[in-house]
Amino acid sequence: MKEHKTSIGGQALIEGVMMRGPEKCVMAVRNTSGEIITEEVKVGSLKNKKWYQKAPLIRGVFAFIENMINGYKCLMRSTELSGFTDVLEPESRFEKWLDRHFGEKITGIIGVLSLILGLGISLLLFIVLPTGITKLLSLLFPLSGVLKTVIESLIKIMIFVLYLWATSLMSDMKRVYGYHGAEHKTIFCYEKGLELTVENVRKMGRFHPRCGTSFIIISILVSIFVMCFVPTWDMIYRVAIKILLLPLTVGISYEFIKLAGRYDNVFTRIISFPGVMLQHITTKEPDDSMIECAITALNSVRTDNPEDDRW
Repeated sequence: MKEHKTSIGGQALIEGVMMRGPEKCVMAVRNTSGEIITEEVKVGSLKNKKWYQKAPLIRGVFAFIENMINGYKCLMRSTELSGFTDVLEPESRFEKWLDRHFGEKITGIIGVLSLILGLGISLLLFIVLPTGITKLLSLLFPLSGVLKTVIESLIKIMIFVLYLWATSLMSDMKRVYGYHGAEHKTIFCYEKGLELTVENVRKMGRFHPRCGTSFIIISILVSIFVMCFVPTWDMIYRVAIKILLLPLTVGISYEFIKLAGRYDNVFTRIISFPGVMLQHITTKEPDDSMIECAITALNSVRTDNPEDDRW
């Protein structure tokens, strides 16, 4: 098979990897017995893309929302398949009451509430807090509008990097980051046209330009440019405008990620550099069992014709 840039992408899970191909999405998770369980994930039509999935800027917003929802579902499902929930503390009385009154519906309810809570914390940490700190600094020191925007974004980057570093110290997250490395290395191996074996994958690099980590850091950098055109520094108004401008920031960042995944030149290397540096934290060298999961997932979504997933 010849070398080619693939549109196949994935996500690290609890004891597994999810891969999304041109026709289907599959997760491969290793259970407590050491067996790899594969399960197809319903993500809507992958073959017949709708108009908004092809429109520049707009497609990035829809892709971000869809990937976030599907990624969260896969992450939650992987905790069940891997047996991770079995080693948690026994149910409390409150949890037993919820299970008795809501049954299987409680999983979905908790999932939605967790997603909303996660989004709320993200808005607080990466929008409200940086704006508040910068506002406080501007009261103590004379700062221009552009300088305040840069400081605001630097604070946001510092919070993000510290968060990633803190999670990398957790034993469970270290394994997730190992699976993240396995996902990248397996995609690299496939793009180079090599046979997907543990030996071949092991030789590949683990830093991929088309990565969720790179997307987030690019979004932060793009927000510097976008927010330079917002003159107000009233706390409430600026936070509200930031939230309203999120779709534009996400849309622009998505287009940059597509360029970075498709081309290899000076420009794409520059925009990929911050994300690649952060992948030193968010990816770890995987062991062979992790690589096996990633290979299983990718083989489950590839077709007989490599042209189907050409980027």
